[in-house]
Amino acid sequence: MEFVLETNHLEKKYKNFRALYDANIHVEKGAIYGLIGKNGAGKTTLIRIICGLQEPTSGIYSIYGMKNGNSNIVSVRKRIGAIIETPSIYKEMSARDNLIVQYKLVGMSNMDEIDELLLLVGLQNTGKKKVKNFSLGMKQRLGIAISLVNHPDFLILDEPINGLDPQGIIEIRELILKLNQERNITILISSHYLDELSKIATHYGFLDHGSIIKEISSTDLMTKMEHRIELQVSNLENFVQYFEEHHISYKVIDEKTIYVYGNYNLVKFINELSKHGLIADKVHEQEESLENYYMNLIGGVQNDSIISC
Repeated sequence: MEFVLETNHLEKKYKNFRALYDANIHVEKGAIYGLIGKNGAGKTTLIRIICGLQEPTSGIYSIYGMKNGNSNIVSVRKRIGAIIETPSIYKEMSARDNLIVQYKLVGMSNMDEIDELLLLVGLQNTGKKKVKNFSLGMKQRLGIAISLVNHPDFLILDEPINGLDPQGIIEIRELILKLNQERNITILISSHYLDELSKIATHYGFLDHGSIIKEISSTDLMTKMEHRIELQVSNLENFVQYFEEHHISYKVIDEKTIYVYGNYNLVKFINELSKHGLIADKVHEQEESLENYYMNLIGGVQNDSIISC
C-alpha cells in the first residue's frame, strides 16, 4: 500500500493553544480522503503544515515518502495542488487571464492546455467575463483549475463547497470525481458537509480537538452504519427482555426509547412483536448517517459546525 501523505504524532501550538495534538493521518494513493471535523478542530492548520505554509511544533510528516526534515521536500510539494480557505484569483481578470498568470508564476511557458482546463472545470464559455461577476461555484471551479496548472497528482481542497448553492455543490462533486477517476489524482478534502462528503469519499479521517480519533475506509464504514428501527414504548422492560431472549441487537436511549439494529423487514418485525404482546406507541425506521457516526465518535451534540446537506 502506497501513501501519498503520512503524519506521525504531528503537533502545532500557538502559545498556550494547541491546534494539533498527536495527529496521525494516512492518505492512500488514489483515494478521495475526507477530513472531517468541526470548525476549529484543526483541519486548516493540518493542511497549511502539509503545504509548507506553517511548521509543526513537533512530530513529522511525509509526502510520497519524503519527510518534512528533508530539504528535497520542496520539490515533492510541486506534485501538490491546493486551495486553502479561498481560491487565489484576480477578480478583475477573466478566467483565461487568471490561468495565464498562474502559468507564468510557476514558470510554464507552454499554455496550450488552457482551453482543456477551462473545459474540464466548465468555464469554457466565460470569454472576457470578469471573475468578480462569477458565481461562487464558478470561482471555486476556477480555483481548482488554477491548482491543476502544474499537473499535480495530489490535490488538497479546504472546504470546497462551503457557501455553495445546491447546483454549485453538484458541479464541484462531479469535478472532484472526474479528477480522481479519470486523471488518477489523489484528493484530500476538508469538509463539515458530511452528507455530501459521503457521496464521494473512499476514506475518512475524523479530527477532534486537533487529534485524528479514527481513520476508516468507506467500505468498512458502511458495515458500521447499520440500519435501525426506533421504537417509542410504554413498557420498556418487556421489550428489553424479549430482545435479550431472542439475541436482538438493541440500545436503550431513554425510559421510552429503544433502538433495534439489523436489516429487519419492518412489517414482519412489528407483527412478530405484536404476537408476543409487545406494541410500540411509535415506530421509525432509518439508516444511520455519516453525521451520526461522527457525532457518536466524539460523543458530542450536533451544532451549526457540522452540516447535513
